[in-house]
Amino acid sequence: MNILTFDTSLDKTYVSLSFDGEMLVSEVIENHNEKYHSAFLIPTIVSILKKYNITMKDIDVIGTNIGPGSFTGIRACVTVARVFAQQLNIPLVGISSLEILSKINNTNSKTLLVLDARKKQYYTATYKNGQILQEPMLVSQEDLLKLDFSDSVIISDETGSRFLSEHDIGSLIYTEQHANLGVFLNEIVFNKIKTASDEDYYWSKLKPLYLQAPPVTVSSKNKVC
Repeated sequence: MNILTFDTSLDKTYVSLSFDGEMLVSEVIENHNEKYHSAFLIPTIVSILKKYNITMKDIDVIGTNIGPGSFTGIRACVTVARVFAQQLNIPLVGISSLEILSKINNTNSKTLLVLDARKKQYYTATYKNGQILQEPMLVSQEDLLKLDFSDSVIISDETGSRFLSEHDIGSLIYTEQHANLGVFLNEIVFNKIKTASDEDYYWSKLKPLYLQAPPVTVSSKNKVC
């Protein structure tokens, strides 16, 4: 079973290919000059397939990050994933970025995720050994501090970590861990698809995980004076 996964929702673009649970390749792409890293998604997929002398018709499962994260990045990977899965008529598995990041914790302690959502709000979720204890949700600063941080490995981004440290709560900044999040995504998809039915991951069921409304830009031409 060939599983192709990709993620453009977080700090970099991650593209991974595995066969029967064995990782074949996992590419990590950063921003280049003025080009956002998601712009390299399709060329990277093409390069990986060519390297292993396979085509998209050889792919059995597609997996992608559905957010939360960069709205542009979420739209990019979800759109590409839906098109591929629809055209190939293969399962499409969507995974939350919070679940992906929880894999950074390799201990038996629970993992509590805290990511900045701006406007004094945070995305949070809790996992333990791959199981969801608290579904991803959007909380205010006040409600965030009411969470139970005890006996947890806390994983955050720079802004979230700074806010937590102001309240004497320590955390790991995920970008400083240098983890290959593409490998984590592929592994999660493999484990989920093993026990799934054909209907569980039909492409049309995949929706972006927007925990808050995407920003809307209004053209100056349409402004009412």
